[in-house]
Amino acid sequence: MTPPKKQPDRSTAAAPVTTPAPSSPQAAGSTSQSGRKPWVKKTPAEVVIAQIERVREDVEQREEELKRAKLQLEKLEQAKRILEST
Repeated sequence: MTPPKKQPDRSTAAAPVTTPAPSSPQAAGSTSQSGRKPWVKKTPAEVVIAQIERVREDVEQREEELKRAKLQLEKLEQAKRILEST
């Protein structure tokens, strides 16, 4: 039983959707019309820090899952001991 992933695996993702180029130079420079933020290039250090944060969150989630699984196993082992004693 595997839990669903938070983020999709990008290695198998479909090709990105391309949008047509704006027809006028006035539309090309305005970001307020499309509602999207301008792309800000990250430094290699920022990329690594973001990756560390993602992995840390993933480890915390897996630790919680492991804790729940250990608790369930402990309860089942107690039930097994009770059943074997009778």
